[in-house]
Order: sequence, then structure tokens, then C-alpha cells
Amino acid sequence: MWKPTTARARAVIRRVRSLLPPLVCALGLAGCGAVVPPAGEPLAPTFFEPDVAAHAQLLAVHGFNDHQTAFASFAAFAADRGVLVETYDQQGFGRNANWGYWPGRAVLVADLAARIEARHAARPDLPLYVLGESMGAAVAVVTLAEHPELPVAGVVLSAPAVWGGEAMNPFYRAVLWLAAHVAPGWRLTGEGLGVQASDDIEMLRALGRDPLFIKATRVDALAGLVGLMERARDDGPALVLPRLVLAGARDEVVPPEAIDSFVATLKPEACRYVRYEEGWHMLLRDLQRERVWRDVLGWIEAPAAFTGSPCGTASADAGS
Repeated sequence: MWKPTTARARAVIRRVRSLLPPLVCALGLAGCGAVVPPAGEPLAPTFFEPDVAAHAQLLAVHGFNDHQTAFASFAAFAADRGVLVETYDQQGFGRNANWGYWPGRAVLVADLAARIEARHAARPDLPLYVLGESMGAAVAVVTLAEHPELPVAGVVLSAPAVWGGEAMNPFYRAVLWLAAHVAPGWRLTGEGLGVQASDDIEMLRALGRDPLFIKATRVDALAGLVGLMERARDDGPALVLPRLVLAGARDEVVPPEAIDSFVATLKPEACRYVRYEEGWHMLLRDLQRERVWRDVLGWIEAPAAFTGSPCGTASADAGS
């Protein structure tokens, strides 16, 4: 019988079990599925243009419940060092009209693919890299696996959301499936789970005041995220372009062992893995963020010379 092995896992199971009584009561609510606003026209992205001659460009894809300003500090740092950065709000997040609703994997993938094509067409002279954070990393994996023809020179996966398949407890998956089908509009805040996303407490407090950051998540959005994570785990081994995977040993959102097992499935050629012993989930916004920023830019400048651990195993270097 499966048993949770950490305090965090036990807290998750207690929370899930607390959902069972209202779910049973909701079983009689036939036809209670919510009307999901359609995906509108893609919003204009934000650009961080270098003052010096650019030598590369980067398309950044934010995480679940977040929005494009997640990359503001890193993007300014990168632009100062000759890397043009484009960020955007994914459908269902940020400034989009369907804010708070899961748009579907196909919409997220199509949007990223179109933005890659447009960014390459705007500056075909610059090698184009994709940076995905958490859910954004999962979207990047699926998009690049489904569209290997896209003009991408490499991808950076920061704390990739790949907690799915056999890595996720089946009881949790079953209850989530039931909730998504019976009460899709039910919103969860995650309070009481004791999960911390970063060691930058002031930044976390600012997110709590940010009206664009989603704080109460629909159950069907969580189910959609789980499906996306599973697809990313399945698609990861198909990638052959240069890859850099970053993880935090203190990550309480995506278990480090889930990322380890994902990395172990990746082809080692042109793939490097770095785990930061003091890193949390929001690696690009943690207190040691500049260390991560420099690693990302160092890999972009010279992927072959980057000193990370090869993928294909669960071991990882501790960063530069």
C-alpha cells in the first residue's frame, strides 16, 4: 500500500481527503460544468531590448497561475548582456480575458509555436532559445516535441512541471479527476499545505498582492495541469535539440525526485542538468537568482562548454 513519505506529501493527502465529502455531495449536480471563456486574440508580448549589439534572443514562458512579469528582473539582466528577451501572458493567465480558466494544452502549444515562428521571423540573424519555468517548461517540452521543425537553437527548463504518470500518487490523481468532472469550478487556494515556493519572502508577499497572480485555482485547471505534466514527461525523451534542465534541491512544488526521474529519461547528447542545493521552485526569483541567471546566459553563449551533469542520469552538478 502506498504511504506518503514526507510531511509535505502527508499534508497533500490530508487536503485531498478533506475534499471527498463535498465531492460525494456534488455527485448529483449533473451538467454543472462551467462555461469556459474562449481564447481571444494573443496579447502583445513585452520585449527587453539590449542597448548593446544582441548575440542571441530568448522567448520566456511563465509558470502556472503566474504571468509574464515573472521574468522582468532576469530579462533586464539578460538584455544588459546582449540577449534580447520576449515574454508573454499564456492563455488563461495574466491579462487574458479567459484569466483563471484552463485553455487546454492544444491552445498553449499552438500559441507558443506561433510566437516562436514570429520571433524567429523578426530576427532571423539571432539564435533563438526558449526558457520555460515550471508549467512553462512543460509547455515548451510538448511544443518542441510536437513541432521539431521549429527554429529553436535550444531550450532551458527551469524547475520543469513534470510531476505526473507513475511519479504522482494514484489516490491524488483519482480524486482530482473526480473533482474536475463533478465540480470543475471549485477553487482551491492551497492554504494549509505548508508549501513554500521560494526563499525570497518579500517577493512571495508581493505576489500575494499582485491582482494578476491567480491565488484560488479552479479544480479543472489543476486537472489540465496534471495532464500537461504527464504529456511533458512522455515527450521529453523525444527532444534532441540542446537542453539545459535546472532544479532546486529545496523545491516544494515539484518534488526534486520527480525532476530527477524525468532527467534520467532524456537523451544525454547536448543535454545538461544542474541542481542548486539552496534552490527552491522559483529559481529565477530565489535569493540566489543571479547565480541561476549567469548559468542560463553562460549556457546560451557556449552550450558545448557548459559544465553541468549530462542528462540520462539522476545525478546533477550544483551549479556554477
